[in-house]
Amino acid sequence: MISPEKVKDQALKWWVPLLKSHLSGDSFFPQHITKIGKVNPDAIIAEHQTVREEMELLFKHSKKYKVLGYTVVTYDRNYRRAGTLTMPDYVSFETLEDYLAFTGKQAEWECFVCNCAIIKEEVPELEQWMYENPLSITKSAVNWTEILIVCKYFLENPRPNLYIRQLPIKVHTKFIEQHATLITSLLNFLIPQHIRDHQQKNFSSRFFMREDEPLVRMRLLGNESDNPGIFRDLSIPLSSFQATVFRARNIIMTENKMNFLTLPALPDTMAVWVGGGFNISTVKSVPWMQGLRILYWGDIDEHGFQILHQLRSYHSNVQSVMMDKATYEAFAHYIVEGKRNPAVKLQGLTAEEGLLYSELKADPLKNRLEQEKILQSYVDEYLFRLLNVEESK
Repeated sequence: MISPEKVKDQALKWWVPLLKSHLSGDSFFPQHITKIGKVNPDAIIAEHQTVREEMELLFKHSKKYKVLGYTVVTYDRNYRRAGTLTMPDYVSFETLEDYLAFTGKQAEWECFVCNCAIIKEEVPELEQWMYENPLSITKSAVNWTEILIVCKYFLENPRPNLYIRQLPIKVHTKFIEQHATLITSLLNFLIPQHIRDHQQKNFSSRFFMREDEPLVRMRLLGNESDNPGIFRDLSIPLSSFQATVFRARNIIMTENKMNFLTLPALPDTMAVWVGGGFNISTVKSVPWMQGLRILYWGDIDEHGFQILHQLRSYHSNVQSVMMDKATYEAFAHYIVEGKRNPAVKLQGLTAEEGLLYSELKADPLKNRLEQEKILQSYVDEYLFRLLNVEESK
C-alpha cells in the first residue's frame, strides 16, 4: 500500500502543471492518486498486521488527523474470511491549500503568484516565456523588479554598444552579472533578432555590449615609409585590428612571443602575435587578411601542426615556415618528447606537412622541436630567402 512519502513524491510531480494552470487560468483541483497499491484478499489474512500498520500510517498523515492535507477516500468490501472491511480506494487533494500544506510549497507558491503579477504588469510580452519557464519564477532570491528594469532597457535599446557599467539604468553591474543566466534566457525570448552570435554564451558578447577585448600585438617589419606615422610595435584591441587595413603584403604569425620580438626587418611585412597556441582563433574574422600572404611559424610538434591546421580553416592562404623536415633534421639534437594530439590525420596540412606530422606521431618520445631552439641566423636566412623568392616572381 502507498506510503505518505510516496504520496508526496506523486504530489510533487504536479508542481509544474499546477504553476502552468495558474498562468493559463485553468482549474487544477481536485487531484487524485488512484494507484495506491490496493490489498488483495489473500493478503488480508496472511499479512493482516502489515496491512493494518500501512493503513494506519496512511490515515495518520491525512486530513482525518490534520487540518490540511490529503484525504483518503475509502470503500467497504466484504471478504469471505475477514468480513466487511473499510479499505482505502484512492488519495485525493481537494484544494490548493491542502496541496501546499502537505508538500511544503506554500512559500514558493506565494512567491510565484507575486512574481507573475509583477512580470505581467511590467513586461506582458513575457507571458509565453513564463509558461515555458515556470520554475524560474518561484525563486524568492530573485528581485524581479530589477530583472525587468534590465529587460525593458534592452527592449528599447537592443544593441547598446556600452559596457555593462555604463548602462543608464538603476541596477548595479554585479546584479546583472549574478543573474546573467536568467537575463540571457529572457532576452533570448524578447529580442531574438538582436543576438550577435547564438553560439556565444558570454552575456556582453551575445547582446552587443562592449567588453574587454583581446589584444593583438603587431610589429611593422618593413620600412617606415610603408606605414608613415604609425608606431612600429603596438598592441590594439581585436576590433581595431579587424577594421584597420595595414599597408603590408606579408603577415608572419608566430607561436612564441620571443620569436615574434626577434623577427628581422622584412620589406612589406607585418608580424602578428595573439598570445600563442590556440589563441590563433583570435584572427578568425579579419577579412582584410584574405588578400595577403600569411606565414605561420610554430613549433614542429603535434600541437604546432594542429594550430596550423586550425589557422588554415580560417584563412586558406597560409604558408608554414620553418615547419619542414629540413629544419627538423638541422636541429635534431634539440628534439624532445612533446604532448600528444589525438587526431590521426589533419586535413588542413599539405602533403609534406602531413608526412612530417605522421612521423612525429610514430615516435612519441622524440616528437618536438621548439621554435625558440632554432638559431637566429637560420631564421634570418630562411625568411630573407623566402621573401626574396616571392619578390622576384
